[in-house]
Amino acid sequence: MSTNNRKIKAVIFDLDNTLTDFMLAKRNAILAAADAMIDTGLQMDQKTVYDTIFKLYDEIGIEHQRVFNKFLEQEVGAVEDKVLASAVCAYRRAREAALVPYPHVLLTIHRLVKDGYKLAVVSDAPRFEAWLRLSYLRLNHFFDVVLAHDDTKHHKPSPVPFEMALERLGVAADEAVMIGDWPERDIVGAGGVGLHTVYARYGDTYDTSIRKSDGDSGADFEVDDIMQLLDVIATLNGE
Repeated sequence: MSTNNRKIKAVIFDLDNTLTDFMLAKRNAILAAADAMIDTGLQMDQKTVYDTIFKLYDEIGIEHQRVFNKFLEQEVGAVEDKVLASAVCAYRRAREAALVPYPHVLLTIHRLVKDGYKLAVVSDAPRFEAWLRLSYLRLNHFFDVVLAHDDTKHHKPSPVPFEMALERLGVAADEAVMIGDWPERDIVGAGGVGLHTVYARYGDTYDTSIRKSDGDSGADFEVDDIMQLLDVIATLNGE
């Protein structure tokens, strides 16, 4: 089908847990940091360190950049550079090793680019962190638009990030598809402005204490593999 005659002209992706298993990378990185601090002299067991750090993330946000400082201040009473440095290095190595695309992400994106679709990322992550993750994934050159929280000043499900993406892509809402793993944010926000919505069921790995979903994503389509997104787009195009 000619690109001019297609109904769908653009695809908007969430980043974390849609293109990569962010939570797996985060968990592996925290475990590595805990072991590094223990090896440097911290008198705590790995599980206690891990649970305490994730409790801090729940309080101050999963993207907080000084969580180890807060952890050491809270548990030890002071930040010792030797312990902090070992934690940061171990965290970065483990995160980089675990931060890889989900299966078939590269295949799907290459196919979309080849077929002439405009691509965007809309993320609640800080701008630099979003670009870091895209660069780790080697996906930083594929997207026409990348919007992070620093760009939009709004968190999903606010309509602002989605409307800004549509404006920069130069397409109408009914000409674009949004795929994301968080129903209450990605699906509600995108659906609210008229985008076709796809729930990335494969990426929803949060426990129910964080996400309050009742099992119904509310999306127009649900996929268990990102490659199924190609079938969704073909369906919407009437192919």
